[in-house]
Amino acid sequence: MAITNTTVTKLFDDLDTYRDYCRFEGKVFEEKALYNKKDYNWQAYEKYQGWLRAVARNANRDNANTRRR
Repeated sequence: MAITNTTVTKLFDDLDTYRDYCRFEGKVFEEKALYNKKDYNWQAYEKYQGWLRAVARNANRDNANTRRR
């Protein structure tokens, strides 16, 4: 039986990606830290996710507007 509630599906997907982040980066994984903005591991995870979005956003730029000396 599959989960049909989108909120629950997003929760479990976020939990899996946070677990993978903690596993690969050597951080302590605690389920209670999910969505807790005061937890340092969650802050690091959100910063990492923002970095991934920035890399993806800037991947196709040709850097034609950069200043040359």
